[in-house]
Amino acid sequence: MTKAIQTALVCALIAAPAWGAEITKITSSFEPDDPFGMRIDLGFERTQHRGKITREWYQENDMQDVSELRFTSYDTRMNIDVRVGLWQDVEFHFGLPFVFQRDSYWGFAGQTDASNTTIYRNCQGANGALLSPSTGCTTPGAGTGRLFTVDDTSRSFRGGLGDLTFGIAYAPFNQKKDDTKPTWVIGMDYAAPTAARLEPALPTSEADRGNIGDRIHRYKFYTSISKRIGPVDPYFSLHYTLPYRGPGWYSNCEQTETGTLGAPENCGLDAWPKSTTGIIPPHVGGVIFGSEFVPFEVPSKHQKFALDIRAMATYFSEGRYHNEMSDLLHKLLYTSDYLQLGGQIGFNAQAAEFISLNVSAAWSYNTEHFLTNEQVGRDLNGNGVVDPKPNEFGFRPELNPNFDWRVDRVGRRFRISETSIFTLRATASFNF
Repeated sequence: MTKAIQTALVCALIAAPAWGAEITKITSSFEPDDPFGMRIDLGFERTQHRGKITREWYQENDMQDVSELRFTSYDTRMNIDVRVGLWQDVEFHFGLPFVFQRDSYWGFAGQTDASNTTIYRNCQGANGALLSPSTGCTTPGAGTGRLFTVDDTSRSFRGGLGDLTFGIAYAPFNQKKDDTKPTWVIGMDYAAPTAARLEPALPTSEADRGNIGDRIHRYKFYTSISKRIGPVDPYFSLHYTLPYRGPGWYSNCEQTETGTLGAPENCGLDAWPKSTTGIIPPHVGGVIFGSEFVPFEVPSKHQKFALDIRAMATYFSEGRYHNEMSDLLHKLLYTSDYLQLGGQIGFNAQAAEFISLNVSAAWSYNTEHFLTNEQVGRDLNGNGVVDPKPNEFGFRPELNPNFDWRVDRVGRRFRISETSIFTLRATASFNF
């Protein structure tokens, strides 16, 4: 064993507390040996999201679950983040993503084609009325009406500037300063709705990409803690994101002419204001736990190599928003809640004081959940049921304008399963 390797091992085992885990790293200023701290992160991120879309199909007194579509999307973006130390262990940061592409593709799942798909066997309009017998709707499920067409044109192209994020973080304890304590960071991020508004009813193309913004304010609260023990640096993090609708948020009632709403005549009524029929973003909360393993570190030269392995679990509440079928049905869809589980492996490498590199690969999947799950309506007269039949004036005021009889009623709902989300990230950090 060479003297250099021996020195590196000694540094990793004895001088380990020099730096904490990346997840609890914080930019600091007005330190005795560093009056000003600043870091710029330039990152590249590529995500592939795949899943199988199935459908409930009730016929002949039997509820079936039939495979319909394969969904694939690609998201490629560059992330720019700037972190400035405001005081000792107090950091202000802001960031902006630029999404080069968010492209989605749909095709028939295996053993499904135009001859047997339920998507081409539709007998109802969105309002529940039976289609003309000329379309083959003599019995439910035997029609030739199409919800949408599945072919080479079943694609969506989006991109553009994302939402600008501001945040502040504070470390009450810092192991670098007191090795008897862990490094503990608490923080809050605010994502402003700066991205141009996404409208699912508008067509997109590679030459004319659609927008990606949902016009939602997001307040993220988080805390992370790590404790270096020799060459091992375990960590734990909790986070929760509170959404709040900003000005200009989207409602399906803005596009009643698309024919995808069950009761568009109810849009704007006292019982169905925009706050009820518009976008309902999900609440998001999760936990991250893992550890960095540091086989090499020379603090005097600001050199370090760490292997980072983590597990992640994130909960998404139900809501009405843009999901994996929105661009096919041209509207926001009510999505049931689900859990996202995954893991990540990566490395952090620092060759000098002023530059470091982080590379990671993450895989996760979402638990099975409905993509079309609108409630039929509200009981306005207090009789205990939602009445879908017209009253004496010919109106159906209890019906939810968003409810689509073709895809939201039990026995016709779509769900997604077998999801696989793979993400590659590479970030270069410049420290000043």
